[in-house]
Amino acid sequence: MTNLDVHAAAIAAGDERAFARWLAGSEAPIRASLRSFAASVDTEAVLQETLLRVWQVAPRFEADGRDNGLLRLAIRIARNLAISETRRLRTRPIEPDDLERHLAEAMGPAGTSDPLLARLIAKCREKLPTKPAQALAARLESFGAASDAVLAERLGMQKNTFLQNFTRARRMLEQCLERGGVDIREAST
Repeated sequence: MTNLDVHAAAIAAGDERAFARWLAGSEAPIRASLRSFAASVDTEAVLQETLLRVWQVAPRFEADGRDNGLLRLAIRIARNLAISETRRLRTRPIEPDDLERHLAEAMGPAGTSDPLLARLIAKCREKLPTKPAQALAARLESFGAASDAVLAERLGMQKNTFLQNFTRARRMLEQCLERGGVDIREAST
């Protein structure tokens, strides 16, 4: 990897083109550093906030003599933001199989499901943004017969984007159900 710090002085001076060149080489390593947080936080939002903060602190950045100091700073910022977001949310992501099992039970044959819970789930699903709703529907409708890569391709998404949208849908659905009085953790025991 080339030393991206060659752009640091121009970025510090407010050169947007230099920042774009730095970003072109930095985005992939920053994203990769957030991979372990993808199930619990919106890594795209964390990435965007990281880039904003790098732009803001660039005028005060001082190289330490090693290559890619600004990139190392960006990765540290990104990971700290992801940790803070995880703590802020205080969430323990529900396992996809558990959520799908609960949804299947609630939407089961007439007479065996809880109609109030089924209505609440339907109401919560209607509130989901388009892309997360599509990812959730694709996963549920496939009944495990299609891989995430296949589902993503059907929706015109990259696999990582599909997984992030599914994670967002799962988290938003869980939060909506909890607001409706459903304790997901109690239901899974």
